[in-house]
Amino acid sequence: MKKLLLTGVAGLALTAHMASAQVNEDAPMGGTMVVTYKDDVATLDPAIGYDWQNWSMIKSLFDGLMGYEPGTTTLRNELASDVAISEDGTVYTFTLKDNIKFHNGREITASDVKYSLERVTNPETRSPGAGFFGMIDGFDIWNAGEGEGLSGIKVIDDKIVEITLSRPDATFGHVMALNFASIVPQEAVEASGEDFGREPVGSGAFKLTEWSPGQRVVFERFEEYHRENLPKLDQVTFEIGLEPTVALLRLQQGQADVPGDGIPPAQFLQVMNDPAQADNVIEGGQLHTGYITLNTQMAPFDNVAVRKAVNMAINKERIVRIINGRAVPANQPLPPSMPGYADDYEGYAFDPEAAREMLAEAGFADGFTTELYVMNVDPNPRIAQAIQQDLSEIGINAEIRSLAQANVIAAGGEADQAPMIWSGGMAWIADFPDPSNFYGPILGCAGAVQGGWNWSWYCNEELDARAAEADAMTGAENEDARIEAWKSIYLDVMEDAPWVPVFNEQRFTLTSDSIAGDDSLFVDPVHIPVNYDYIYSKDAE
Repeated sequence: MKKLLLTGVAGLALTAHMASAQVNEDAPMGGTMVVTYKDDVATLDPAIGYDWQNWSMIKSLFDGLMGYEPGTTTLRNELASDVAISEDGTVYTFTLKDNIKFHNGREITASDVKYSLERVTNPETRSPGAGFFGMIDGFDIWNAGEGEGLSGIKVIDDKIVEITLSRPDATFGHVMALNFASIVPQEAVEASGEDFGREPVGSGAFKLTEWSPGQRVVFERFEEYHRENLPKLDQVTFEIGLEPTVALLRLQQGQADVPGDGIPPAQFLQVMNDPAQADNVIEGGQLHTGYITLNTQMAPFDNVAVRKAVNMAINKERIVRIINGRAVPANQPLPPSMPGYADDYEGYAFDPEAAREMLAEAGFADGFTTELYVMNVDPNPRIAQAIQQDLSEIGINAEIRSLAQANVIAAGGEADQAPMIWSGGMAWIADFPDPSNFYGPILGCAGAVQGGWNWSWYCNEELDARAAEADAMTGAENEDARIEAWKSIYLDVMEDAPWVPVFNEQRFTLTSDSIAGDDSLFVDPVHIPVNYDYIYSKDAE
């Protein structure tokens, strides 16, 4: 087994290994790759897609102004050839590369940038990523459904677009590298309407050539891609509808290259104890937290004492054992390797007796009945059963709703549907290595909207204001103060207990002998879970 261990985050690099990822520029062109998934793909619209399964797929179909060095979180220009930043850090001027094209053959212009950013922030789009762009001037008015677009975006000419922020923001470069900032052609979006997510047109290394619902999705190389000699593969096929155990068997038989849902927990030890298979397992640290959301807008979880009692009821050590020790128990939203993690914070201790007493004091001496939503891929149903058992010990009867990933996400995006969600299979992995990314979309007020990812529907306006102040601390001289500010915010979040942080997980990717690439590409911190653009086929050699 190959290990890429998280050793801390400094600047823009996740790990020493990832920061120096070796991309084989001379790797052969051609060949194919097969990736398996149990569930169908929900969408390939970059303004909408926001799950483990479609994130890397969208990354390969679309580009934004900014991107990342492969296998790292080091920013680089993507569709932009240059970016100039004003001295006060509020005006970004992007110049587009020459001859960059959409898959439909049309050249990309600055007007496409303005259209794309206004589309993702338009409330009618219902994008879960709209809140990321809150620092752009005019966002509040436009996102409220008023005005004529984002006033902070100005098209200078076909090649130059100027973006003005309402405040300096240390994360803006990373935001412009997110899938949500991908550039899309207005004519294709309008032609497809609601079906754009199944008829995507981008400018990425691959283009969609087939989507047979419930069966397969096929990507083929985009011959006019703006980066020379990329992608390496001719085709990537995503086989849909395969249980993880069947997917593993397919890989062992040479019929698949990467099981997208991971190594089935029941077969994990078997794989790791087989030297031939273990040699093809890549272990990577990740900025990840698995958690239970408690919907603060639904009774009785609108009572903070109830939420704290649930935090004390969960046996996290037992849950870690269910996944063969592939994680460590969590006590706060941030993972240990993220700046802002509070080393001296102990969190809520596992104490069922104290939890029962707190429930009684809150008026629930006889407990109550609720629902726990969970993704229906192992080990998540088994983890949900462990949570169910823990809750029963303090008088809470939690009925399990085991559903496909897309259905759980949809339920979480409605204010009155999911009292509790176990986030496994959808748990938060940072979009970029900054503490702010664990707040805005999943704990901030901007994420507590229909279609959003703040499934606890937690909104603390005072913390939102402090978060904005922290992100306005730009420059290296303010970095320590900024991180301390974020640490304080997360500790105050835990006082409100909208989550039960359960564990921080490692990622294990099993590959076939037929494909190759730097190890970091298979546990890529940005192209989650796999960076398809740079992987190559040994059969093409």
